Amino acid sequence: DIRTDAGFVARFAETLNALSARYAQYRVYRRTLNELTSLSSRELADLGLHRSMLRNVAYEAAYGIKA
Repeated sequence: DIRTDAGFVARFAETLNALSARYAQYRVYRRTLNELTSLSSRELADLGLHRSMLRNVAYEAAYGIKA
């Protein structure tokens, strides 16, 4: 007789959802960083950005907080 604990199943589903959300945020970070690094220095200057700022800008875009 195998019983499943409903609390365990709920916690497991919650953990999977949290991991999925974190991975989605990471994908936004990587996509943003890749797009920004592909811009020329002139294009970045037009946006008011310097290459040293790109990771922070991508992090803020993905996670909503300043790094």
